[in-house]
Amino acid sequence: MNIVQASRVGAREINEDRVGHWTAPGVALLAVADGLGGHQHGELAAEIAIEILGAAFGGAARKKVEDPADFLARTFLAAHAAIVREAERRALPETPRTVLAACLVQDGQAYWTHVGDCRFYLVRKGHIHARSRDHTVVQRLVDEGRIREEAVATHPHRNRLLQCLGGIQPPLAQSGVERLMHEDIVLLCSDGFWGPLTPRQMIHPLLSRPLAEAIPELAALAEERAGVESDNVSLVAMTYEEELPQ
Repeated sequence: MNIVQASRVGAREINEDRVGHWTAPGVALLAVADGLGGHQHGELAAEIAIEILGAAFGGAARKKVEDPADFLARTFLAAHAAIVREAERRALPETPRTVLAACLVQDGQAYWTHVGDCRFYLVRKGHIHARSRDHTVVQRLVDEGRIREEAVATHPHRNRLLQCLGGIQPPLAQSGVERLMHEDIVLLCSDGFWGPLTPRQMIHPLLSRPLAEAIPELAALAEERAGVESDNVSLVAMTYEEELPQ
């Protein structure tokens, strides 16, 4: 499994994103968390979420994860609870919050779960074969046919979230599973990455460069295109390099 990650601060004072990936024989876990800048200590919430995922994977993946979808669902809830506990321990005036996307690859399948507007993409043969649907007001408008997909990145309500970790209510994560093909690319990213880029700008470097070159190049491109408005930019990607039986 070829896995590469990158994270850039953009035009922000600090980087509130956190990225992680972990592997064991026959299994890999990738994750991106984006701490909410509108709440204090977003970077703390993102850090906790990634730490909880990594610790849970280390305990579950000595061989293979028995139930990947359940593992992700339970770990997301555990991360939410850990964020709330840490806020109480520190007596913070409000609970830090983060959005999160994670994907576990095992047995030729990509099991993904997300809360908020960090995204999962599956790129196959030069096209976006699948992606997660944001838990945002503008995604709901798209799904209802009230605005076009192209309007999401510039819509005035693009940052209004419907779900996150650390909120008043436990998150209702969205999950899915995709069977992988040889040379599929699994990509997880924060909105600071996908927001400034068109699908073509996102995909072209992935097809024309080795992943180790394409990922930092794409992070820099997203930062450059957003300019003085650039959010933190984070992504992690892997190329699936196994032929599946027909």
